[in-house]
Amino acid sequence: MASQDWFEKDFYAILGVPHDADAATIKKTYRKLARTMHPDHNVGDTRAEERFKEIGEAYAVLSDPEQRKEYDAIRAMSHGGARFTAGGPGGGAGFEDIFSAFGSGAPGGQRVRFGPGGAGAGQPGLEDILGQMFGGAGPGAGYGGFGAPTGPRAGQDVAASTRIGFRDAVEGSTVTLTSPDLGRVTARIPPGVKDGQKIRLRGKGRQGDPGAPAGDLILTVTVDKHPVFGRDGDNLTVDLPVTFAEAALGATVAVPTLDGSSVKVKVAPGTPSGRVLRLKGRGVRRGDTTGDLLAKIQVVVPQRLTDEAREAIEKMAAAEQGHDPRADLFERAKA
Repeated sequence: MASQDWFEKDFYAILGVPHDADAATIKKTYRKLARTMHPDHNVGDTRAEERFKEIGEAYAVLSDPEQRKEYDAIRAMSHGGARFTAGGPGGGAGFEDIFSAFGSGAPGGQRVRFGPGGAGAGQPGLEDILGQMFGGAGPGAGYGGFGAPTGPRAGQDVAASTRIGFRDAVEGSTVTLTSPDLGRVTARIPPGVKDGQKIRLRGKGRQGDPGAPAGDLILTVTVDKHPVFGRDGDNLTVDLPVTFAEAALGATVAVPTLDGSSVKVKVAPGTPSGRVLRLKGRGVRRGDTTGDLLAKIQVVVPQRLTDEAREAIEKMAAAEQGHDPRADLFERAKA
């Protein structure tokens, strides 16, 4: 919404960007400033808090193409783009002259209220007047027959981001976000969200005009890595170390699960390293479906051997003498 502040504040200077800066530059600069001036990093610093609010206000206007266009028009009007000088003999049209054309602003007349249009005694607001001057129609369109009524404007969507832990992404979580223009917002992260996924939170964006719906909050989620588990779609993955004896002779071993418990799984005799064992229903739950836990066998080669272990392995090697496990590899390589 346009306001008196738009005549007085240079939002480009507040962000420290040139007037022709593109959207990407404005966004990058705002994020850097917001991190630096965030109240969480400047506890008790009232100047930093005020600065944080200023850059939030500036970004809210300059990041929105329509608001930025209207803001640029207002700034040009007040700084030489469209010379509005004081009224009177020999002078150009002043603000009083312009506003008097809408039934106010002349000496003894009613004062023009800068703020949302269409409220209070049926007066046009600043947006209404500017919309008519620049070929549009504001919320209170219909004054003087300019344009067609548009009705209450819905609130704008707001983009935000958050970082959560791996388990929170799988099981679901609730996060609290702080925004310079929205304040504190509580958002529910549904179970099964993926790294980089965007979540649309209905009605959590900016407020619209009275009677119009609020915008949405578009939340991008970054998921931290887990030291043990990975993710493949709705399946969880884990590398499962087994000894040579367990892989060769077969065994029943325990596999860790994401909730901190464990489940038993059978390793068949002669299981090679790299084979994947599937544990049904131990993966990511999303809606009515649940993925599996995929345990990939990793045969562990002992780094140190006792005399008895070395003797046993030497006997096994002697028993397998003449068998080349790479013979088939070379045959296939020649094909």
